[in-house]
Amino acid sequence: MDYREIRHQLHRIAEPSNEEIQTSAFIRQHLERFQPTRIITFPKGHHLLAEYDFGGGKTVLVRGDMDAVRVNETVELPYKSEHEGVSHKCGHDGHSTILLRLAEMLHEKPLQEGRVLLLFQGAEETGEGARQILDSGILEAYSIDRAYALHNIPGEELGTIICKPGSFTCSVVSCDIVLTGKTAHAAEPWNAVSPFVAAQRITDIVLSLNQRDVQREDFCVSTLIEFRVGSQAYGVAAGDGVLRFTIRTREDAHLQQIIFEIETKAKAEAATEKLQCEIRWLEYFAASNNAEEAVKAIKECADNLYLTYQEKPIPFFWGEDFGLFTQHYPGALFGLGSGTAQPPLHHPDFDFPDGIVEVGAGMFYGLVEKA
Repeated sequence: MDYREIRHQLHRIAEPSNEEIQTSAFIRQHLERFQPTRIITFPKGHHLLAEYDFGGGKTVLVRGDMDAVRVNETVELPYKSEHEGVSHKCGHDGHSTILLRLAEMLHEKPLQEGRVLLLFQGAEETGEGARQILDSGILEAYSIDRAYALHNIPGEELGTIICKPGSFTCSVVSCDIVLTGKTAHAAEPWNAVSPFVAAQRITDIVLSLNQRDVQREDFCVSTLIEFRVGSQAYGVAAGDGVLRFTIRTREDAHLQQIIFEIETKAKAEAATEKLQCEIRWLEYFAASNNAEEAVKAIKECADNLYLTYQEKPIPFFWGEDFGLFTQHYPGALFGLGSGTAQPPLHHPDFDFPDGIVEVGAGMFYGLVEKA
């Protein structure tokens, strides 16, 4: 089977989170050729679960994501995205291809025992997919002993395996703070209830949380995304405002503390200025906490395949919603080097290298076989 062409076709039909209709149908069409025990769909989202039941033994979940990002593709590829403003700039086309190759391997070389669940997940980029799957209750029908996933890592040597025990990716959440006061004529701004002073103070509070020494337990990256007060209406004194932030920490417990602190202090500042304050928390990604035994198995599989293995000393700063699965099942997320010359994730020129599909599938097969 030509996995290069499969990956290229997935690249062509790139679809954003919660809209992976074509992608899911394409994956299912190829999955059926490898005769899983059953293919399960979900009540929410376009995820697919392919079960391979070999009888008895342990159950291993292997997840691959399939949604694209809202980035316009600038590099001219023969398999360029057909959808304007949407493209596979995070490599999820490659991750799904790896899982399809794993399905073929399980079909051609069945295990002696055990059950393997191949989870093709959508809506990873928004942090919604893992929650949709867990909330469905479908996985509760299985006693999952181990869960694995990978992510390609630009800037690392092609085919290198990267992992670490504990936090592998950060806890991340986005935040909208909506402040509502009262407008007035621009000639009489003293009659308005302006959000400006409270917006300044809240921004100072949130940005003061920054502690960028990643070795510290209270590590935090707090980023201002938008600061807006009023609108382009020159006859009107501002009466509303919006602040947007992203917050990331090493561990989820610390993130929850910060959420509480922001909620408390932002509402207090708004009340002082006689403003209404609405806070929305969006796109939550739990930290991917890698279990020691799962990391050990990953290293052993890399050694067995004569792949370079490196242990990362600190977590990646980006979020990955596989972290939600690691809150429920022991397992690990590991990195797969996608080349030192590769542009970074979400860059318009990024393109997943076809040469590491076999490496990723080989790692997963080794892990399920070991389990």
